[in-house]
Amino acid sequence: MKHFSYIRWFTFISLLAIITLQFIWLYNTYKLIQQDIQKECNNILDNALYTEINLASKHIPEGTEITGGPQNDSISSMTYLYDGLHKLGIQYSIHEIDSIIGIQLKERNIYSEFVILSINPKNQIIYEKSNNHNLSQLGIIKSNIIPTRIDFSYGIQMMLDSPYIYIIGRMGLLLISTIILVIFVISCIAYQIRIIARINKISQIREDFSYAMVHDMKTPLTTIFTALSFLHSGRLDDKPETKEKFFNVAKEEADRLLTLTNKLLTISKLENKKMKMECEKIALEPMLVRLADKFKVKSHKPVSFEFDLQTPEIYADAEYIEEAFSNLIDNSIKYSKERVDIRISSSRNDLYSIIKIYDNGLGISEKDQRSIFNKYERAAAGSRSRRKKASGFGLGLNFVQQVIESHKGKIFVNSIEGEFTEFIIYLPLMVKEL
Repeated sequence: MKHFSYIRWFTFISLLAIITLQFIWLYNTYKLIQQDIQKECNNILDNALYTEINLASKHIPEGTEITGGPQNDSISSMTYLYDGLHKLGIQYSIHEIDSIIGIQLKERNIYSEFVILSINPKNQIIYEKSNNHNLSQLGIIKSNIIPTRIDFSYGIQMMLDSPYIYIIGRMGLLLISTIILVIFVISCIAYQIRIIARINKISQIREDFSYAMVHDMKTPLTTIFTALSFLHSGRLDDKPETKEKFFNVAKEEADRLLTLTNKLLTISKLENKKMKMECEKIALEPMLVRLADKFKVKSHKPVSFEFDLQTPEIYADAEYIEEAFSNLIDNSIKYSKERVDIRISSSRNDLYSIIKIYDNGLGISEKDQRSIFNKYERAAAGSRSRRKKASGFGLGLNFVQQVIESHKGKIFVNSIEGEFTEFIIYLPLMVKEL
């Protein structure tokens, strides 16, 4: 569990790093596109000013010439042209410039609010605005200020609300690929964590199972060894009844170990589809009466059985179906109160024989009902065993499920903790080949 915690934190940090890098990449791309838009704004403003100058030049008196300034001058030729118009008393119109720029933005599929400013390039004082649009201060794009006076007392600037739709459109493929990549990485990491958690759980189950098996096998082996020691010593030769008792104890414990071993092997064969059910019609009543008599003698607490067999026969493998019923009855007795009442009924529908095994025992919680058929699952038995000293390896119900499913049948559990448990088994009426 400690290693799993480290892996989980390392995975979380790695995922956070990947997502962070992706967002940095997206942000840098966004800023680059903003810079490209700013360059486009500069070009659009230049083009609009040239267009506006051409319109204003119609008002220049004939024979008047305005020069663009000396070559290699740091001042733009447009500044000389606008300064010359100003000296002739011809004023430019920022509203006209606004209209020209609006047309050029639409031609470039940029739909966003903008304002043209008459501004002082030195101290950023705004003299006039082309409209009253309230631009967002977040992500606003400003063009360069183009002076319209040689003394840099006036200039023209364009301010554009960041055209998010246009930017997202340009980033579309990148955004889609990033989202797909992040989803893929998160899915892979989630699947990896799930696999690691499952492996960790399996490892814990194996450890618990190994401990339980060694612990529970120690008692019968010790008993067998003790009985054999007495029998081998000869001290019981003159006590035939005691000798027979020790022999029966050793035999019962050996049978118990053999039964557990055979159950493990059978489950393995059933899981790997290496065992074929030899099905035939079986009379239910004789089988159930035989099991009831066995458990009445075997149990250390009062046990009563009640049968309601509306369907007298089932189609199944006699050996394995009896062992499955035996496991369910054994669980009913193990996980019960001071007295256990067991009711077994049978019925049928068009497809299945239905067998129900009901007891008034300790019941199973809703949480444990989801996992009681799992191999080595002792969650349900664990809490009850501490109260009622029930023991086991968590093989019984898994064995029952494997047997029922090998008959092409189904098994369900219905239980309320502290009140009752009922197992419902569906067996096909007739199956030609299993």
